[in-house]
Amino acid sequence: MITILAVIYVVFISLGLPDSLFGVAWPVVHKEFMVAESFASLYSIITGVCTGGISLIAGTLIRKFGTPRVTLVSVILTACGLLGVSFAPNIVVMMICTVIMGYGAGAIDTALNNYISLHYEARHMSWLHCFWGVGVTVSPLIMSVFLNGETGNWRVGYRVIAIIQFCIAFLVLLSLKKWLKHDKTSTNEPEQATPKTEKHSVLEVFKIKGVITSVLSQGLYCSMEFLIGTWGASFLVNSHGIAPDVAAKWVSLYFGGIMVGRLISGFISLKANDDTLIRGGIVTAFFGILLLALPFGNISCCGLLLIGVGFGPIFPSILHSVPERFGKEFSADLTGFHMGGAYGIGFAVQLAFGYVATATTFNITPYVLLTLIILLFIINEVTLKLIKSRKSNENSVNS
Repeated sequence: MITILAVIYVVFISLGLPDSLFGVAWPVVHKEFMVAESFASLYSIITGVCTGGISLIAGTLIRKFGTPRVTLVSVILTACGLLGVSFAPNIVVMMICTVIMGYGAGAIDTALNNYISLHYEARHMSWLHCFWGVGVTVSPLIMSVFLNGETGNWRVGYRVIAIIQFCIAFLVLLSLKKWLKHDKTSTNEPEQATPKTEKHSVLEVFKIKGVITSVLSQGLYCSMEFLIGTWGASFLVNSHGIAPDVAAKWVSLYFGGIMVGRLISGFISLKANDDTLIRGGIVTAFFGILLLALPFGNISCCGLLLIGVGFGPIFPSILHSVPERFGKEFSADLTGFHMGGAYGIGFAVQLAFGYVATATTFNITPYVLLTLIILLFIINEVTLKLIKSRKSNENSVNS
């Protein structure tokens, strides 16, 4: 008997499938459509805006239609978008289909994270992000099968992923009655998930010590994740002379590292707190970037795996630490600000990098990553000191 939780885990795999597909296909796609390689930055931003935009109204959609229906429609939208991309005659049509994919992805992300937090133990949230890693790891491997040198049939790769998405949508459909029955015995999830405070203006949370630097730290992380996800294959093709299909496999190794990192950190979290996991992830990623910067051929490319393992715990640990760092009263608002700020900073950095690298050389990639990881370490330490100072002052006042 298929459980609702099992379906949610599978759907989270579907959420990861499209995320890494574009970056590995782009070295071939941009040549077929005769557009500049740097256009990938703008393309990715459009996807991000759509994903973030739908998240802003996802609560209303969930209240009106319920999590299972929103999830089903979102997976179908993503599958249709992928299929549309595979038949796109030009970049404009491809972008329109990507908008559809972005809407679907944003709604799934919000709906499932909300549902898990309300109906299941907290540990499942960590494993969900690990299963997202399964999706982003598998899709480049699938695409690599259809990429053959300069004339790779990337369209077939998109169609295969679309078929998988349609199969997952069918699985959600089969479980719909059980899911709806479960909802009827539960309390109203959106109201519980988005508590409001009447004591203060939401914007006042930025006056809390450490909030701004915490949001910035998550933005710096996303900058690196987006940069490698979008430009990793282009870096390997242009700077290392690696064929597109082989580059796709290396990028898949990077996403596999993120998956493994989150799986391992889930067990480590039983003994270590969020701050320790964040620091450990930053240090591990730093050494991975150093390896990537060295001129050792395939050995240097293995740095992508180490980077992924280091990246694994950073994003979920920063989000998970929000209530403990800043209090539960503002946790819903602060989590939203962290997500919005992270995407905004991440896409801005990724956009700037794309234009600079294509105008100069992709050889700058590891050095840009080194700069960002060092900044992340510094900002994270500043955040922890600000939080410690604030809590110390609060304890003094209370005593």
